[in-house]
Parts: sequence; structure tokens; C-alpha cells
Amino acid sequence: MKKPIFFFINCLFLVVSSLTFSQNSKPIIVENADHFDIDELEVPDAVLLTGNVRVNHDGVIMTCNKAYFFKKENYIKAFGDVQMVQGDTLFLNSKYAEYSGNAKQAFATGNPIMRSPDMTLATDTINFDRNIQQAYYNSFGRIVNKENTLTSNSGRYFATQKKFQFLTSVTITNPKTTIKSNHLDYYSNSGHAYLFGPSTVKSKEDFIYTEKGFYDTKKNVAHFLQKSYIKYNDRLIEGDSLYYDRTKEFASATNNVKITDTINKGIVKGHYAEMYKLKDSMFVTKKAVAINLVEKDSVYIHGKKLMITGKPENRIIRAFNNARFYKTDMSGKCDSIHSSTKSGLTQLIGKPVIWNGKNQLTGDVIHLIGNKQTEKLDSLKVLNNAFIISKDSVGTGYNQVKGLNLYGKFKDNKLYEADVIKNTEIIYFMRNDDDELIGINKSVSSRINLLLEDNKIDAITQYEKPDGDLYPEKDLPENARKLRGFVWRESEWITTKDSIFPDEENEIDAKIQAKKKAEMEKKNVPMKVRKETLDYDKNNPTPKK
Repeated sequence: MKKPIFFFINCLFLVVSSLTFSQNSKPIIVENADHFDIDELEVPDAVLLTGNVRVNHDGVIMTCNKAYFFKKENYIKAFGDVQMVQGDTLFLNSKYAEYSGNAKQAFATGNPIMRSPDMTLATDTINFDRNIQQAYYNSFGRIVNKENTLTSNSGRYFATQKKFQFLTSVTITNPKTTIKSNHLDYYSNSGHAYLFGPSTVKSKEDFIYTEKGFYDTKKNVAHFLQKSYIKYNDRLIEGDSLYYDRTKEFASATNNVKITDTINKGIVKGHYAEMYKLKDSMFVTKKAVAINLVEKDSVYIHGKKLMITGKPENRIIRAFNNARFYKTDMSGKCDSIHSSTKSGLTQLIGKPVIWNGKNQLTGDVIHLIGNKQTEKLDSLKVLNNAFIISKDSVGTGYNQVKGLNLYGKFKDNKLYEADVIKNTEIIYFMRNDDDELIGINKSVSSRINLLLEDNKIDAITQYEKPDGDLYPEKDLPENARKLRGFVWRESEWITTKDSIFPDEENEIDAKIQAKKKAEMEKKNVPMKVRKETLDYDKNNPTPKK
């Protein structure tokens, strides 16, 4: 058939066929074909187009080697090197395709590949609905863009939003990370991934689990919610909300935070924490507590703020603003605590007090020295204004020892001997084996040695001309039974690991737990991504085409 005749028939065909369409449907327009044939016996109601076929429908251009065009249905079947182009942003290539002009839906198979400026999708079959600008597939597919490769068993592409949604077995890989999930929304232009349900993010340096999270695959910044944790080789970070910057090796956690040192048996808890992995540093606040296991007994250290820095062999713990510590046989409080694993020295600074057994020890500064080999307490120093107080075992009085400094020694983490030196004073209720009061010893000397058993004073030795006497109870008035500077701080005594927290810290905890309970009762709450994670888009907007 010659071309002038072909164009005449084609134009006549378009006029006739357009009358069959509804007012809302635009006709498919055949712009070119080398050959135009009609065979009602082989393919009824169809026009066979062959050679350089090009058709147009409402902004979509389709080219192929061969096509059957069903004019009544406004439908086309295309064969061989099929390409559909929507604007200059979406390209669909395949060996075979079908397209409905009335429904504005396309179907492509035979090694179909969909391309946009920022991604390429390859799978067995692709369906595209132009009405809602969505493409979907239900077989294994592979998506590649500049930074990532995505694979899944099914998926949906939202062309307007440049968004992929995967609901089965999706994996994102790039040179740094591998992300796996059964429900993931991925924005190909920004590289943002939203994870729902059990999901993992894995790299050489760490492993992340979440059941609701956000990950910026370009910036390597993430925000995770709901049963989430970050795991390093020696550390596990948990919290209701986790923020992570992999480039800086920085993580922050909010609410119900728990950081576990899996090698050194240490745990840090709080409601807000910041961690720098490369610096091996940590900052924790809001009911912060560091827990270390020592000889089958846990030591709890609390401060309004906790700072932990350095490798395990040279780690420093700082607790400040109303610092406290507790273990089963000893507790204490002060303004701040400074503890070093390298020196084995723990310093209690600012109005320190220690309760060892039933003994209260105070001074200007208190040092606890540990044995680095045995990891047990070795000795104790109370510097300036050393004062020991304990209640009399039977009566209402108080045993007291006072001096400039006190030096104590521990055995199996129990204080068994103490030397009090310079300007020492003593008030002690002497009793026999039947706990009958013999008298009250009140005297001064240059040095006192105390021997303790089960954290109780068992023997007292005074040196260098002690001056004093053993008074009958009736001969020593009440106002003379307390040494100068006596302060009994029983109301502050930390007797359990829970009493390590002041009332205001417990109030913070109660509010956070109540808020968490209320949020868990809500359903289908959209994820709020932290502002920091979205800064990339503001600073690096997608270029206009």
C-alpha cells in the first residue's frame, strides 16, 4: 500500500473510530507506521500496524515494531522493542505491551524495564495505571539508582511522588549498608526509606533492628522507633526513639534508654543519651544510672548528668549534680563523682557521705581505691573533717569518731580496719557481751585505730596519751554526747537501688511512662521524623529538569 493511500485510510479510520468513544475518553492516535493492514479473519476488529510504529495517547508516546490496534476498544497490543514514554521523566521498555486508552492502563512483559531520571526498574511484568500515576509488579524486581540497589518480590511505584512501596521481602544495598524489610516506602529522588514492621539495617560496623523507622540512604542519617536497637561489636543501644548518624558514628536515644556493654558487663540507663562511637564517649541524663557488675554485686552510680569517656582500660565516669551510688553493702551521695578505671580511683566531691553497713562516714573529700586485678575495693580515704557515726546497738545514743583524715582498708569489699589521725575525738557506748552498758567513753588522742567485723566496730585503740574518761551514763548529760560537727543523715540513707533516684527524677520517669502508654493505645499514628534528618533536602534540593 502506498503512503498517500495509507495516510488517507488512517485519517478516515481516526474520524470513524473517534465516534465510538465516550466523551471522557481520548482516542489513541496513530502517528506513523510503515504498513497498515486489516485482517478480520485473523484478528477481528483490529488494525495491524508494522514498521516504525508510533502512537500517541494523551501525552504518552508508544513506539514498537508491530502492533494490533483495536479501534472500538481504543486498545493496542504492541510487539518487539516496545517503548512507552510519558513526558521526559518516565520510560517503559519491553518486548510486549498492552495499553487501554479508555482505562489509561498499560501492561508490559518480556524483560520490561521502567526508567526515570533517578532510577531503573527491571522485573517480569509491570502494570501502569496513568489515572493515579502508579506502576506495580508482583514478581521479583530490581531497582537501581545512583546510590542503591533494591530488590523485592512485589512493589508499587508512585510516579508523582517518585516513591516505591514494597510489602514483601525488600532489600536495599549500597556500599555501606544493607536494609531488609517486609514493608518499606522508598523515595528515589531523596533516597529516603521508611521502614514498617520487623526491619534491619546492617553494615560492617553495626547492626540495627526496628519495627518503625526512617533512613536517609544518601546522608546515612536515621531515626528509629518501636522496639529499635543499634548493636556494635561491644555495645547495644536501645530506646523508644533512636537517632543515628553513621558518618559521624553518632547516636542519640530518647525515653527508656538502655546502653549495654556486652563485653565489660556494664549497663547505662536514662531517658536521654548521646554517644560518639569513635570517641568512645557517652552523655546520659533524665534518671541516668550506670550499672557495673563487680564480684556478683552490681554498683549503681547516678547523677543528674552522666558522662562516660574512654576505652574500657582507661574509662572515666563522671556523675554530677546530686550524685549517688549504691551497692548492697555500701552507698553514698555527694555533689559529683569522678571514677577512673586506669587508676582505680573513685572520688566523691562536694559534701560526700558514705554508709558502710550501719556506719556513716563524712568528710570534705572521700576517695575509694579499687584493686584493678581483683576488681574489688582495696582502700578508703576520708580527707579533712573525717567523721564516723553509728547508732548505739541498744540505746538511743550515737557512737562517734572524729579526726582530720581517715584511712581505711577493705577485705572482700568490706571495711575491716580504719585509722583516724590528728586531733581525734571519740564518743563510744561501751557494752558487755549481754549488751549491758558499761559506760560512755569520751576522749581525745592523736590517732585512733578501729577494727571492724561485719561492718561493726569491734575494737578501738587510741594512741599517744589519750585524754578522757569512761563516764557512767548518768554522769554524761545529753548535750555532751555529741561531738562538734555532728550531723546524722539517716533520712538521706540510700538503702535500695531504687532509692538512688531523687523525687524529681522519679517524676520525670512517671510522666514519660504515662506518655508512652497513651501513645501505644493510639492506632495508625504517622511517624514524626526528627527535623535533623530532613536538613539534607533543604540544603540539597532536587534540581529542576
